[in-house]
Order: sequence, then structure tokens, then C-alpha cells
Amino acid sequence: MAKKTSVPCDLANPKRADSGRDRVEWAERDMPVLRAIRERFAREKPLRGLRMAACMHVTTETANLMRTLKAGGAEVVLCASNPLSTQDDAAAALVGHYGISVFARRGEDTKTFYRHLHRALDVGPAVTFDDGADLVSTIHRERTDLVPGLVASLEETTTGVIRLRAMAKDGALRIPVVAVNDADTKHLFDNRYGTGQSTLDGIVRATNALIAGRTVVTAGYGWCGRGFAMRARGMGANVVVTEIDPLKAIEALMDGFRVLPMAKAAREGDIFCTLTGDIHVLRAEHFRVMKDGALVCNSGHFDVEIDLEALGRMAKRVRRDVRPLVDAYQMRNGRTIHVLGQGRLVNLACAEGHPASVMDMSFGTQALAAEWAATRSRRLPVEVHPVPAEIDRTVAKLKLASMGVGIDTLTAEQRKYLASWEMGT
Repeated sequence: MAKKTSVPCDLANPKRADSGRDRVEWAERDMPVLRAIRERFAREKPLRGLRMAACMHVTTETANLMRTLKAGGAEVVLCASNPLSTQDDAAAALVGHYGISVFARRGEDTKTFYRHLHRALDVGPAVTFDDGADLVSTIHRERTDLVPGLVASLEETTTGVIRLRAMAKDGALRIPVVAVNDADTKHLFDNRYGTGQSTLDGIVRATNALIAGRTVVTAGYGWCGRGFAMRARGMGANVVVTEIDPLKAIEALMDGFRVLPMAKAAREGDIFCTLTGDIHVLRAEHFRVMKDGALVCNSGHFDVEIDLEALGRMAKRVRRDVRPLVDAYQMRNGRTIHVLGQGRLVNLACAEGHPASVMDMSFGTQALAAEWAATRSRRLPVEVHPVPAEIDRTVAKLKLASMGVGIDTLTAEQRKYLASWEMGT
């Protein structure tokens, strides 16, 4: 049973702490890398005395990252990066069983979302964690008093890294940032396999649609788009990819997918998913030609990839929640377009997000990158930094060991050959 706590928080239902703890511990079973890091952190306390603010998806997997940071000696506060991704029982468990402050309610309105951002920042963090640069943006716009005390911010998403690099290019960035999203142990696995599986999971849970035989349009062929296209094909879909990058388009083509402009794909698709990180990927000219009954969703990050304002203007009627988190936009010519999860991340709005096993690597990388940034003898320069390669290797080795997989090592002769230019082939 959850203990009575004086930990500052704003929760939907604190009484769900016990069921939340069960789910957090279930996720932990599939997170051996993070567990090993937490055990070391508990012994060594490398983060002792550090205040940390995190704006992330409040899930059972994130809960295990927060537990790891606290085990390392940090004071941690968590708020939600997406109003529809919060798992209220996980939030309650963090407060009631693990003594970690959480400000998050599933379905919170915009005013509450920003109030929670500020509550997290009120801790006066030395390190921040972001899923989309919300904390960093708020610091630069409204909380510049926090800049002198900030050692670093860690960014987990492609969208956030794009934002932060743009800030750095314009000379607007005032704090060091670590691009966790770009670590191999993050984007090669979390973005590809995690997004691929969890996005399809969200679509199926929301609609109970049969994927086999459907034409599935994948907007964007980055790592997330690759994962989704691969998994949709694995379930029997006819997959079409749309792209703006000629290199990615060729890659999709040679991976066996049809590649079309969205103007043509919009006429053929049964299911559409945007995975680009950009704005208005699906817009009025596409909605005009979509089939009756088309399913439209986003798994790119923010809810701007689908132009819902334009769709709303085109519809004569919008029926909310014809199924949970499925809205029906009834067009003037009798067609209906269904939007899943209000255009927000379908894998979190309509399902549970990425499986714990793949988040194990991402959050293991997060924890070690936070330790690296916070315990350096010299402050990081103000720029966007890559995750050190040694952290990637450490996480990969821990994951392989947890899976009982061994790999080869170079012989002395092989090392000499690779280091030499004098030996012939």
C-alpha cells in the first residue's frame, strides 16, 4: 500500500499508486541495463545533491529512469511532455511508492500543461531532460534566471534536437545540450523498432482494423518511418512511402516500398501515419481526395503534422470519440475521415508507448549521459553535443550480456593490421 507522502505533486488519482507500482515493476523486468546502472548508482551516488527536472512521457518505463536518477542521489521532478501520454497509475506510483515529485494528469489542458512545466522548473535544476525541448524553450523564453545554474539538458527526440540545433545556429542557445536522440543505442532501436511496433499497436487498439491487405501510407522514412513501414509490411499491408529527401526516397524504394508524392498517395491510402517532425504533412488538398473511411494518425511527435484546423473547416460535422480516441470528420460530400488520438502520438495516446525492452537502452543511455555531463571537471561548452561513443558501447554491451549473447574480440594481429597502413591486402 502506498505511503502517505508530502512530496509535491499534481495527480489525477493518487489511489492508483499500488496498481501503478505493479506495472512499473513489470516494466523493470525487461529493463536489465537500467537496473544494472541503478544498482551502481545506488552504491556510488554520482548524482548526489543534483536537482533534475524532466519533461517526458509519464509511463512505466520513464518511471524506472526516474528511480535510477534518484538512486544516484538526485532530487528529481517530472512533468508530462504530452497531455495524452501520461499513465496516471505510473505517475501515482512515482509519488506514492518512490517519493518522486510528479506534475502530470492524462488529458490535462494547455494551461495546466504549462503550469506543470513551471512547477518542474521551480526545483532550480542543474540538469533537465526533455522530450521535445519544452523545458529548454521555456527556460529561454520565460525562466532565464535558471540559466547560470544549468549544467546541461538532455534531449531525447528528433524533433527536439532539430529545434535545439536551430537555436544553436541562430546563437540563441544559452545552455549545453546533449543530443541523446542521436546516440546509436537510441535511434537505431527505440526510433525504429519501438516506434514501428508501438505505432501499429496504437492503430489496432484504437480501431481494431485489419492491417493485412490495406494500403498504409508512411509519411517520412527516417528511423521512425522505417520501423513503421517495416512492421506494417510484416502485418500484410501494401506500404507506400512519401518523402522530401531524395536519398531516403531511394532507400525506401530499394527496401521494396512504393514511393509516391503525398498528392498521389492520398488517393490510395486506407491508413495514413505521419512520422516527420514537420508541420502540416497532411493538409487540405490531401483530405479532399482521401477515401471514405480513411484512418489518419501521427507518430512524429507534436500534434502539428496533421492540419486538424483545415480538416475541421472542411467537415460539416465532427463526431468525437466514435470509438475511444477516434474522431470522425464527416465531409460535405458524404465521406468520413477518422483521426486517431486527436492527432497526438498514436502509440502513446491509443496504446502504451514503446516496449520496456527497447526503452531499456534509450534510458540507460540517458542515465549515463546525465552522469557524464554532470560529473565532468569542466562545464560543457554551450552547443549541441553528441553522446560519447563509449556510453553507446557500454549500453550495447550491457544489453547483449543481459540477453546471453557473446561477441568476438580482435586478436593482436587483427588490431595491428587495422592500425597499420604498411601491410598490404
